[in-house]
Amino acid sequence: MAEVIGPRLYSCCNCRNEVALHDDVISKAFQGRNGRAFLFSHVMNVVVGLKEDRQLMTGLHTVADVYCSDCREVLGWKYERAYEETQKYKEGKFVLEKSKIVKENW
Repeated sequence: MAEVIGPRLYSCCNCRNEVALHDDVISKAFQGRNGRAFLFSHVMNVVVGLKEDRQLMTGLHTVADVYCSDCREVLGWKYERAYEETQKYKEGKFVLEKSKIVKENW
């Protein structure tokens, strides 16, 4: 029998809690605090922290840090609000830092 392989996903680098599906990647060309990052339409098994205004490379945004729901590792952030019209597409989306996630089922 063939081995059943589940969906390709990303897990927390610290505890391997599943946090995102590969199919939900919008872009791999984002910059995080510690290097490359991915933009996701949805994430799972995370806790969203308090909102704060942050000056990012693309302007002022209201963001909230995103933590792994199991080990509380900071994985990235959620865009709550973009102040510039060209950045509005990011609202409600999530950035996860490549250094904080690992691939599963690849």
